[in-house]
Amino acid sequence: MTHELINLDAGIHDTQSILTGSGGRTSIQMKRMSGGLSDGVDVVKVDNGRLALQLLPTRGMGIWKASIDGVPVQWNSPVRYPVNPAYVDPMRLGGIGWVDGFNELIVRCGLGWHGAPGKDCIRNAEGQIVAEPFLPLHGRIANLPANHLTASIDGETLSVTGTVDEGCLFGGWLRLTSTLKTNAGSGEFEIIDTVTNMAATPAETEILYHCNVGEPFLEENSVLHTAVKELAPRNARAAEGISMWNLYEGPKAGFAEQVYFADPAADSEGWAVSVLSNAESTHAFSVRHHTSTLPWFTLWKNTGAREDGYVTGLEPGSSFPNPRQIEREQGRLTVLQPGQSVTYRLKFEVATDRRRVREILDEVTSLQVATPRTVHSVPKEGWAS
Repeated sequence: MTHELINLDAGIHDTQSILTGSGGRTSIQMKRMSGGLSDGVDVVKVDNGRLALQLLPTRGMGIWKASIDGVPVQWNSPVRYPVNPAYVDPMRLGGIGWVDGFNELIVRCGLGWHGAPGKDCIRNAEGQIVAEPFLPLHGRIANLPANHLTASIDGETLSVTGTVDEGCLFGGWLRLTSTLKTNAGSGEFEIIDTVTNMAATPAETEILYHCNVGEPFLEENSVLHTAVKELAPRNARAAEGISMWNLYEGPKAGFAEQVYFADPAADSEGWAVSVLSNAESTHAFSVRHHTSTLPWFTLWKNTGAREDGYVTGLEPGSSFPNPRQIEREQGRLTVLQPGQSVTYRLKFEVATDRRRVREILDEVTSLQVATPRTVHSVPKEGWAS
């Protein structure tokens, strides 16, 4: 059974669509928020009977928050509700206005660029500078709405697919086709994203999945379990905490963020895995990403006061979140020819019992034991901006 929730191309605006399956145990429904900064934001709730995910097609197909077995899977941002992109000025605060809408569990950064704000330097084939655009923080995709959205329940599988176009005259045209899938009664879900160059000229592209987790998964003595081949601090501030890069403190007012870059280890099928577990290893949030197209990993530690956003980010990426010029010089940008596509695959699991948490952690340990690891005490040349 397939049901089309919304097709903006056809001018259909159904704000109360509901699709049910598995004898009423599973459902997909959409509502449109009204009032304040959330006015006009569509929320699609995908409920597999155990895990409920709230998808935001208005905000680049990001996932606002989730819940499983009565446990919230989210973080408490000072931005309390989803923000309509119309109210986000990316150039505010010197190019970091993106944070005005930042509160999602999973938000994409990209597609044309995704790094820190700064001036880019574009050269022609002769090496001459032809443009020096200023690129604000984390790109455009999170503040672009889907223009086509479909949903289906096929047996035990629930899925939602959306299409988001990032393009302008003289600025290229990249298309994101994103599918979210989960199965009835599961604690797992997956994201399959395909980015296509719709323009007639080659296009640079990069993407980073900013996966943000707070309490109860994040707390004092929480641990990030991940197998890496190499890891380095982004800057001097991160270097201060290199001895406990994967360990967490409780909320602390005034904490200055720390960021670490990694070359992750992958299993025999090309999957890397990172797991945040709480202090007692009773709760875990895991992110798996296929390293064929997402070969890098960034860890963001932002353990400030609860009121200011106590959170950590597990961030698979096609490159590091440096200014695009740095990533171009280091050969980490993806270049798509006209009509060419690249597909990104991620798998997520939320575990709320000690046995399953232990199984996931044992998997990470085995992968790390089989992989020599280098941890740098200072930023690595070529990685940091």
